[in-house]
Amino acid sequence: MHAMQYEITLPADYDMEVIRRRVATRGHLLDDFPGLGLKAYLIRERGDASQVNQYAPLYLWAAPEGMNAFLWGPGFQGIVDDFGRPTVQHWTGLSYREGVASGARARTAVRHRERIEDSTRPAVAVEAALEESRRLAGAPGAVATALAVDPRHWELLHFTLWEHEPPGVAGDRYEVLHLSSPERDRLGRGRQW
Repeated sequence: MHAMQYEITLPADYDMEVIRRRVATRGHLLDDFPGLGLKAYLIRERGDASQVNQYAPLYLWAAPEGMNAFLWGPGFQGIVDDFGRPTVQHWTGLSYREGVASGARARTAVRHRERIEDSTRPAVAVEAALEESRRLAGAPGAVATALAVDPRHWELLHFTLWEHEPPGVAGDRYEVLHLSSPERDRLGRGRQW
């Protein structure tokens, strides 16, 4: 599994209905994209627990060929044409789990990024993060949760989809406009090594 996200920060007075319409009319185009485990079409709106207006889709790729086909094909080029070329953040997958509410519609996503301190052994940090993923998957309302790492910056990424706004869960909150999940069953379950 590979996790990928790009963030398009929009002006403070940007009409976010433009993004909502874009997702409503184009989101289905990846509903059967080969190699895509899931894509969460995410937004944050300024003043709604966010300092910015942002379109920030997050992808979990079941196969690197799918990710490459998207990045070098017409899908990502549409983003580049409309918004400019964003930085694409990328993490290597460590774990994926379906949540206790896996059949529910995901309405909220929480992304928590955590730096692995220089004084912490990477394996110790990963084991603790895996335990947190197990806990999140078992929390009421959890649809799915993924854990990934960027070893270049020693950063862990916890990404969880929820059927409602989860209380007491740390991280950046997003509204889920659409979820494409053509190969969600190929993301594997649990630890990825």
